[in-house]
Amino acid sequence: MTKLSIIIISFLIYLSDPTGLIAQTITVSGSVTDGGKEPIPGATIQIVSASTGAVADQNGLYTISGLPIGPAKIRVSCLGYLTIEQDLALGENKKVTQNFVLQESSVDLEEVTVTGKTMVREVKEKAFNVGVIDAKVLHQTSLDLAHALDRTSGVKVRESGGVGSQMNFSINGFRGNQVRIFIDGIPMDNLGSAFQLNNIPVGMAERIEVYKGVVPISLGSDALGGAVNIITNSYAKNHLDISYSYGSFNTHRTIVNAIYVAPKSGFTVQLNAFQNYSDNNYKMNDIDVADINTGAYYRDQTVERFHDTYHNETAIINMGVVNKPYADQLLIGATLGQNYKEIQTGARVSAVFGEWNRKGNIIMPSLKYIKNDLFTKGLNVRVNANYNAGYEQNIDTVNRRYNWFGQYKEYPNPGGENSYSLYKYRNNIGVTIANFEYKFKDRHTVALTNTLNSFDRKGEDELNPDNDEFNEPRKNLKNITGFGYTYEGESWNASVFVKNYFQENKFTKVTELEGYNQYEYTNTVNTFSSLGYGTALSWFLNDNLQLKASYESSYRLPESYELFGDLINLDGNINLKPENSNNYNLGSSFWIYPNKNNRINININGFYRHAKDFIRPRLNNNQVKIVMDNLGSVTNLGIDGEVWYQYKEALSIGANISYQDLRNNTQYEPGQTVESAVYRDRIPNEPYLFGNGNIAYTFKNLWRKGHRMNIEYNLRYVHAFYLYWPSQGSDKFDIPEQLSHDLTLTYFLNDKFQFTVEGRNLTDKNLYDNFSLQKPGRSFTGKIRYNIF
Repeated sequence: MTKLSIIIISFLIYLSDPTGLIAQTITVSGSVTDGGKEPIPGATIQIVSASTGAVADQNGLYTISGLPIGPAKIRVSCLGYLTIEQDLALGENKKVTQNFVLQESSVDLEEVTVTGKTMVREVKEKAFNVGVIDAKVLHQTSLDLAHALDRTSGVKVRESGGVGSQMNFSINGFRGNQVRIFIDGIPMDNLGSAFQLNNIPVGMAERIEVYKGVVPISLGSDALGGAVNIITNSYAKNHLDISYSYGSFNTHRTIVNAIYVAPKSGFTVQLNAFQNYSDNNYKMNDIDVADINTGAYYRDQTVERFHDTYHNETAIINMGVVNKPYADQLLIGATLGQNYKEIQTGARVSAVFGEWNRKGNIIMPSLKYIKNDLFTKGLNVRVNANYNAGYEQNIDTVNRRYNWFGQYKEYPNPGGENSYSLYKYRNNIGVTIANFEYKFKDRHTVALTNTLNSFDRKGEDELNPDNDEFNEPRKNLKNITGFGYTYEGESWNASVFVKNYFQENKFTKVTELEGYNQYEYTNTVNTFSSLGYGTALSWFLNDNLQLKASYESSYRLPESYELFGDLINLDGNINLKPENSNNYNLGSSFWIYPNKNNRINININGFYRHAKDFIRPRLNNNQVKIVMDNLGSVTNLGIDGEVWYQYKEALSIGANISYQDLRNNTQYEPGQTVESAVYRDRIPNEPYLFGNGNIAYTFKNLWRKGHRMNIEYNLRYVHAFYLYWPSQGSDKFDIPEQLSHDLTLTYFLNDKFQFTVEGRNLTDKNLYDNFSLQKPGRSFTGKIRYNIF
């Protein structure tokens, strides 16, 4: 309670009883700390019997006044810690000191999804369909961010291989750049191959927000079907967390998270660093191989990948001040990293490479400024800016043809396996995002956000120094401005917003001159500008039942690498048009508490999307690379659901399933009067039914007090789906039904030391994603983690 509230209450008591006949009241105060006696700011202290309470300040201190004499029950809770309850007998003493010590929560994967009363409060603040992954409970695993997200309902992560491979991320059927990825609210657009979801360990994150469908304007993006916002570890106290893992295929991962905060000056230094290395030399089954010399054909062979080594090293450093009158955070930093990737295959398994590789780095200075209650109470400001001056290089100089036996045929003339290139380029990417939010009268909030992205590719090729193509402009400018209003009621809240989308592309248009075998180059500029809008509603029928609905008319602007290519397996398409979608979402969440030991959470969400100029991947004309293309009209109708059960802090069981009916709604192809043969076909190479199951159990005080062991089993299912249009007869092919089993055992010696053993794909099944490219088979990993506060 604030001092003003206490003064007002005291004055009213005096007016009603100036003689002091009303019974005296008690004040309870104290501190909330963790096991290391460090304060826990933001902890909630609730007097259950009196329906009042307080929130611990930055020093972990609290005060609750005006309590009557007699018994009282106090509940203390904070996200990431075990909730405790304690009975107090308030007697004649007017002031009572009561301190609390909270233990870090050892909850398991069931809390990956929003459950429980504490999380309900978080969800109440948003009208959007958002789930929250508590990444801290996954820090003992060797998962990367992509595979942590892959366990969430409606989410599908697809990769072309093992560690460091190209990946594609989808939410409810919308994939790739239709779904935007953010780190601490900063778009990850075009940050280079050294910084992707599947090479960032989950230990880098504190939590992950998953928005399905409509995205709040605070993220300032052109997301068409959803967004993911990764919140990195931002400890309020000195901290060091180190982990190392080693696993199959000579895979090494290291993570270091450290922060220093000066207690008085607010000076802080933050370091997040990670490293990945893998030979990726796993075996693939049922591969057809032709002898490179004799031409003899061998079917259904088991072969080993021999040219797929990957490694990356990245460090994120921030330095500045926190908790100052002029800034809650003012940090200047840099992201520095490098990576090396050997390229084993093209877009299909039939294309085999043995020398082609690429490397790159990221050099990205950054600025972060956050201030709440700037100039006046309720005015919050956040500004983030960064500029990536890193480079990428494509190295393809050996003129050979390989097969899966590792045999090759070498050609005497200069050339490469794919493009004969030493092309080195810088994408020169800048991102600036500014958010202004003003909350007034406790229930009303207006917000303004602006996100500016710039892209300017510059490059040269040592093998072709006189090639004018490398001097041709490849520039992209994108700006998104949003304005929104939110009302937060007692049991319902609503948001309305409008966005302006703008894009300008500069490139060279190449025209072949008929009969001359010559080309004409024309510098071209095209622009796009349009408005989008939407609304989101949330209504709590009671404390345990919530309904949500949202609608948005949104645009997704083509990305620079879709327009200009990535020089590996993606051809550029400068004729790509922005896609537009009308998105409808309807969902519900239900929490059941049979008693204090049992907890059940059920979530069901339905959605409908109607997209025009839908951007999708297809094989290019030579069937080796992928190219992004527009499909006139696409509809998507689907549903996803999940259910989680938890018994005490020991047992959890959960499952989720997703179904999406993504259909081609283009009745007539451009220039055609005959109905398309694939009209109303299911979109190919897209899983439409998939899910996860999970069970975990924690043994406490195992062998010795304080020791505990967690056993977790995870099941992943993907229904069979076609690679090509279903109506194309025998040429459609398919990816078979897939079922994989993972098992994780983690032993906790204490709060500092953890040991983990993981087994993935235990039955060694063939697992596929894009165009039948096989993923790793059975693998094992061991991990050790040490952390101190």
